[in-house]
Amino acid sequence: MSLSITLKHITSHPLTKNRKISAIFRYFKWQFQSRLDKGVHIVSFVENTKLAAQNGMKGATGNIYTGLHEFNDMGFLLHFLRNTETEKNDYFMDIGANIGSYTILAAGVIGTQTTSIEPIPITYQKLQKNIQLNNLSTKATALNIGLGAEKGVLQFTKSLDTINHVATEETPQDQRIDVLIEKLDDIAIKIPILVKIDVEGFETEVINGGETIFASPLQKAIIIELNGSGDRYGYDESKIHQKLENWGYKPYSYNPIKRELTEIDSLGNHNTIYIKDIDFVKKRIQDAPLITVLEQKF
Repeated sequence: MSLSITLKHITSHPLTKNRKISAIFRYFKWQFQSRLDKGVHIVSFVENTKLAAQNGMKGATGNIYTGLHEFNDMGFLLHFLRNTETEKNDYFMDIGANIGSYTILAAGVIGTQTTSIEPIPITYQKLQKNIQLNNLSTKATALNIGLGAEKGVLQFTKSLDTINHVATEETPQDQRIDVLIEKLDDIAIKIPILVKIDVEGFETEVINGGETIFASPLQKAIIIELNGSGDRYGYDESKIHQKLENWGYKPYSYNPIKRELTEIDSLGNHNTIYIKDIDFVKKRIQDAPLITVLEQKF
């Protein structure tokens, strides 16, 4: 990402647009420190949580600059989930967890029982480090597998950081790694009330392997990236939309500042929140306690 695009994102972000100078200072401070010392840096995240971050780690740096890189979706998670001690049925699945930003928010900030799926071994090690760093071994379980429509083994790219994906014919052999594939329905410990799916175009296969979960009335919301990446595998992502609608989901955008859900007509280029039982979800959001990020409450 170019400097101009990064700075535009930082200065227009809801949590930093009124604090541009401090946000830009954080950006340049991180650039200097992470280049001077290319090792692991422990940085503050939300409330009392932390992230282990390194230079070039896109899964962490957006949070360093803006507090919550994917503000609308992360804000929805923070307002929707509940502590497992108070809501026994709450269970979150983070599919395509990367280094674990969503996992730390769910298990570390809220206290929700969480299963995290990360197929790339080197990234999985970073995910485990963040779980250990936040003392979440009793709340978060990380699995070094991929998910698909059937059990088996698939080859993934291994050196593309946040955009590693199931390998295609164009992927060089020395950039491939074998990954064990399981079905979502088979590895979930119970029906997750919220699922996040970010698998760089393989969403169709993940959904097809989780039909029991997504058809269940206990499953209330999905945060899913449908940005056209499925084209690389010949998947029509509009069919995912139709399938989810057949199960009773509707697509929404979320404004964490106003705590407002707005039904949308079409898919965007970023994450989409699919919800069933909208009244249940709205009540949860309205009743959620305030969250503090970068000294701002919402």
